[in-house]
Amino acid sequence: MQAQTGNRILIAFFSWSGNTRRIAQEIQHQTGADIIEIAPINPYSSDYNTVLMEAQRDQHDKARPELANHVAHMEDYDVILIGYPNWWASIPMPIATFLEEYDFSGKRIIPFCSHGGGRFGQSITAIAKLAPNSDIGEGLSIHYSGGSAMVDDVTAWLGKNGLK
Repeated sequence: MQAQTGNRILIAFFSWSGNTRRIAQEIQHQTGADIIEIAPINPYSSDYNTVLMEAQRDQHDKARPELANHVAHMEDYDVILIGYPNWWASIPMPIATFLEEYDFSGKRIIPFCSHGGGRFGQSITAIAKLAPNSDIGEGLSIHYSGGSAMVDDVTAWLGKNGLK
């Protein structure tokens, strides 16, 4: 889909509980952009306490979980809206795998995250380090699933980034 900027947009997201998925789906609804869910081949536990330990372990080990799906023609996209939950004040490791898999030189990366109170933490810095030749746009942080304000928050955020 062509946004008003004339850029081809991809929404790429990782979601554990579904909060980030709902935000990504709303963004797709408002933009018509292509979408892909970043999913590790070996999923994280569905148990909250276990996934906390798994996420912390993966961050400590700088793990790069193998992904189940891939973008066939990343060169076709100019803008990547990348979504994730804030895990331990940073990005989940499947996002790191995704960012290292492609060349984001000259592309615009615009992050969005769901969180339980930590907002972005150090995640934007982590993205910038993994995609050093990209332009990082203004991010959107949504508390859990965003409640009744989520649709309006997404609309305003897309506008701030020239995508609405």
